[in-house]
Amino acid sequence: MFPKTGKRFPDGGEPTSSTYASLIADILKSELGNSHQANKTLMRWTGANERTAKNWLSGTNGPSGEHLLQLMRNSDRVFEFVLKLSRRPALPSNRRLEEVRNSLRMTADLLSDVIEIQDR
Repeated sequence: MFPKTGKRFPDGGEPTSSTYASLIADILKSELGNSHQANKTLMRWTGANERTAKNWLSGTNGPSGEHLLQLMRNSDRVFEFVLKLSRRPALPSNRRLEEVRNSLRMTADLLSDVIEIQDR
């Protein structure tokens, strides 16, 4: 058996598969937690088996292909991460836009209340 003496590819700054898996794990844990219920949610979202969901949450493996698409469909944070990773301009999701709109409405109502109090 001969030792491997080939050249290594230079680090192009691209995330490695372990980095990808750990970043996906961080996103999923922050969104779903690290409980058995999180596994069940991932299984329901993607149709993956329990061992696969556990591997995603632990960062051992990252989702690929159809599972990644299912996660993107159900998780805004995973969707935004994949857009960022692909170096595409991130577009806010409808849910995020609704949150911003509601926040702006609440701020406008609060300002109106403060102005009314000052006018008295």
